This record gives sequence, C-alpha cells and structure tokens, in this order.
Amino acid sequence: MSPRKAAAVPGSESLPAHLIATAERLIARHGAAGLTVRAIAKEAGVADGVLYNHFADKEELIARALLAHVRTVERGLPALPDGSGEGDLETGLRAYVDYGVALHLAILPAFAGLLAQPGVLARFAELGGGPGLLRGHAEGPDGLRGALTRYLRAGQAAGKVAARADAEAAATMVVGACHELILPHLFTGTPAGEIRVPPGFTDRLVATCLSGIAPG
Repeated sequence: MSPRKAAAVPGSESLPAHLIATAERLIARHGAAGLTVRAIAKEAGVADGVLYNHFADKEELIARALLAHVRTVERGLPALPDGSGEGDLETGLRAYVDYGVALHLAILPAFAGLLAQPGVLARFAELGGGPGLLRGHAEGPDGLRGALTRYLRAGQAAGKVAARADAEAAATMVVGACHELILPHLFTGTPAGEIRVPPGFTDRLVATCLSGIAPG
C-alpha cells in the first residue's frame, strides 16, 4: 500500500469501507446525482484509479454508499411500536407518521436525479435496497408499509382497530402521504434543507385515519 493510501484510511478501517464511508458522506451532503469518481477519490485522499481496484465500477460504489446512507439514517431514528397490538392506537400511529416523515426527508433527497442513472438504481436493488427503497432493519423485509400493516392488523386482533378496516390500504395511504410531502419538492429542485413539514401534518393525518371521512 502506498503512503498516500495508508494515510487516507483511518484506524483499522479497510480501504473499501473507507471509500464507501466517504461516498456516503458526500451523498448525505449533496445527493448521489452527479457524484464523480474524482470527487470521491479527492475526499478519500486516494488516487482516482484506486476505486476500481475494489469495485466493479462507479455505480457499485455509489449504490453501496446509498445503502449505507439509508442504514445510517434508520439507526438514528426512534424505534417503531411493535406489532403486539399493545399500547394506544393514536400514539402508535403518530410514531409511524413521524418516523415516515423523518425517514423520507432524510433519504429521498439523496436519490433525486438518479432516474437518469438506472445503473445505480439497479445495483442498489441488487444489494437489497429494493424498488421501494425503504427496506431496512427497522421496518422489516417488506418496508415501512408492511410494518404498519402488521401493526394495524395486530390492533384489529386486539379490538383497537375496526374489524372492517383495510389495514393494508390504510398503511399505503400513510406512507404515501409521507412520500407526497417530499417528492414534489425534489422534482422542482428544492434543496433538502429547505423542505418544510406543514404545521399539524401528523395531527391531521392521524385524525383522518382514526375518524375516516364518511359522515357519522
């Protein structure tokens, strides 16, 4: 290993791990679109060609860094209510909405502009990111919507959610509301730091889920 490469890697971290961490840091700051090998190498303190000694191509490195970014965000969020059916339904729903908003707000901006780079998205899916994007340990293998569906079904079994309610449809609406809150801003190029959650968003969404929209 050259002196330059050795100096660039902190502690006992491997060079591939260092490169992924470096790319993840850049993605968190600026998003993945437009991220170049040269920018990653410069930030990592290595020569440009070093990346190709450890990754098949730039797409693989960025995909791995994206997945690492998703996992880092998830670890920083509070735990979701379990699927036991215990606890207050309104409090549980609020926790899911707040989690969904925070997760989407932190993650979706990193993917802005990647529709023009299908290779990165394909690699991300191959690594377990999946087309739904949010498939991390905190939500289970089928994502946030699946976790919320299970939570609502447990509530039905405990008599806290109406037996006639469609748990999957309700979960889809909640997660979809979190998507809709963030995605339109990304299409217009709004910087992630300028996206604001409307006051009372969680309160109104939870209240609508609990009361429905049909006349009493």
